[in-house]
Amino acid sequence: MNTYLIWLEWPEKCFRTSAEALSALRSLAPSGARIVRARSEKGFLKALPSATHVLTWHFRSEWFALAPRLRLLATPAAGRELVPKEGPPGVTIHFGGFHGGVMAESVLAMMLAWCRGVVAAERLGPWPKIALSGMCYRLAGTRAVILGYGRIGRAVGDRLSALGVEVAGITRRNASSLRAEAKRADWLVCALPSDTGTTDIVDARLIAALPRRCVVVNVGRGNAIDEQALADALKKGRIAAALLDVWKKEPLPADSPLAAADVPNVVRMPHSAAFHPGYVSDAIRELASEGLLE
Repeated sequence: MNTYLIWLEWPEKCFRTSAEALSALRSLAPSGARIVRARSEKGFLKALPSATHVLTWHFRSEWFALAPRLRLLATPAAGRELVPKEGPPGVTIHFGGFHGGVMAESVLAMMLAWCRGVVAAERLGPWPKIALSGMCYRLAGTRAVILGYGRIGRAVGDRLSALGVEVAGITRRNASSLRAEAKRADWLVCALPSDTGTTDIVDARLIAALPRRCVVVNVGRGNAIDEQALADALKKGRIAAALLDVWKKEPLPADSPLAAADVPNVVRMPHSAAFHPGYVSDAIRELASEGLLE
């Protein structure tokens, strides 16, 4: 008999095990399966020896020795930081890949809020009609360079294309074209993982290649951007704005260059681009769709 052990206790409400998520798991797991919800690390470790399938936010390598029946170790997270990338023979490691739709909506929300004047209106006072008349522009007809064209990046690109945005996707295969593409970007959208080779890929040199009209958007990982270089460019008006959901250190520390009050045109989001109440249920449905709950 399969035993599904779910341990998703997290500060953010939408990232916790919910009644809806448990209902989804019961409906999608094989008939007669045992489902165990752990609410603490102690409870998780106690239940681990009988588990065949585990869904958790974090897992230590030494815990594999406590799980002789384990066949699947899954995390809803797209990031690779909290769960081992490889396990013992016979154990499948799965990272969430369902985030594209909701994160694409967050990217669109930030971009539209910028180009349609929502961000500026909030800062310009109670009736900024005249000022906004010279600031707003259409999203359609602009050009977005998406750095990190995996599942999330492609989801962003699909929705932007549908709204009339020209999209150029950058992967490892065509990374050599990044600087040339950046020179024609109205938007530089980062959707990179924190894998080897991504740290400070958006550095002073790349930022200098961006047009002054360009807006930098980051919903991947904060290590991708040289924060000092970005702050300097914003202060000098070298680029138009930065719409950021992720940071080198989180929560955003007061001593970050991008936390300074004199850095203009920064929208600071708290790593919330994937928030929605069905998050954990989506993770479970993805496992079922890929045949991993069997």
